[in-house]
Amino acid sequence: MAKWTAFPYDAADYTYDAAGLKKHWARLHKGDAEPFPKDDAVLAAWAAFHAGDFKKAVDAGLKAGDAGLVVANKAQSIYANYLETSEKTKLAMFLEVAERAEAQAKAHPKLANAHYWQAYALGRYSQGISVAKALTQGLGAKVKNALETTIALAPKHADAHIALGAFHAEVIDKVGRLLGKTQGADTATGLKMFKEALALNPDSAIARVEYANGLVMLEGDKRMKEAEKLYAEAAECKPMDAMERLDVEMAKEELEDE
Repeated sequence: MAKWTAFPYDAADYTYDAAGLKKHWARLHKGDAEPFPKDDAVLAAWAAFHAGDFKKAVDAGLKAGDAGLVVANKAQSIYANYLETSEKTKLAMFLEVAERAEAQAKAHPKLANAHYWQAYALGRYSQGISVAKALTQGLGAKVKNALETTIALAPKHADAHIALGAFHAEVIDKVGRLLGKTQGADTATGLKMFKEALALNPDSAIARVEYANGLVMLEGDKRMKEAEKLYAEAAECKPMDAMERLDVEMAKEELEDE
């Protein structure tokens, strides 16, 4: 695989030792409801992830075997989404995560984040190839089912609520309300998911960014003022790790483009 792009910001504030990770774990994982790992090798992979060394996190996670798959999949997905510059490589990375996560979900059907990372990777892949094209391939149903399974297994999984809100918004935005209905997408459910995500994880920049995007996709320009307010709030969020820093910087860029 091509050279990985380095995390472009100072990671000093996001570098945690084992004790620091344990202390801040609940806050760092408020989004994905991931339990604290029992395995030191997996904990080390998470430390690399939070510090923005995504390649190291992927390698260490995969090396740790089944227990390290979630951190490997998260690190590869976040890297692909924010830092990978080649569209072809990005799509290949998402497909790879989706396949690994699907196999893990089959082996461990009650593991919420196996279902979540399958959905996230397939969702991002779908955006890359075009949502309409992905729907004709049946990917929409797979994403929706995996996210609903995640929430059933982990009701406080804020990120799954965000992603499910985004699913409803993207589908309706790309194919319209009528066709969207055939895919199980509706406006009220989408908005409800975004609101619940923010209630579950009130410090989250990405919950605000995706909610803002969703408002405009689902309700148009009449919600633009609210969307701008959410972007401004996201830009002011205090990041606790590299991923959150990338979320905040994205919100800042969005504000500058307006």
